[in-house]
Amino acid sequence: MRYPITIATAIIGLAVCLFNYTGYDPHNMVFFMLSVPAWFVDLFVDVHEVSIFPMYVLTVISWALIGFIADTLIQWGRGRRHA
Repeated sequence: MRYPITIATAIIGLAVCLFNYTGYDPHNMVFFMLSVPAWFVDLFVDVHEVSIFPMYVLTVISWALIGFIADTLIQWGRGRRHA
């Protein structure tokens, strides 16, 4: 099974993190809009108390997981269509 959507979404997650890391996102608006782990961390603790590098890793992993789920659903749908 190939994983084109997984790779694409992992690159999107990496791009979000790199954009935030470079400083072009000074108020972290793009990062908080597109980082799934940041949504959940903000519910439980102050996001400014959390180390940013684990948040970056979790963001890339969550985007890759979303892509993997999409790839799996596409493969499952193709399998059902051929059966």
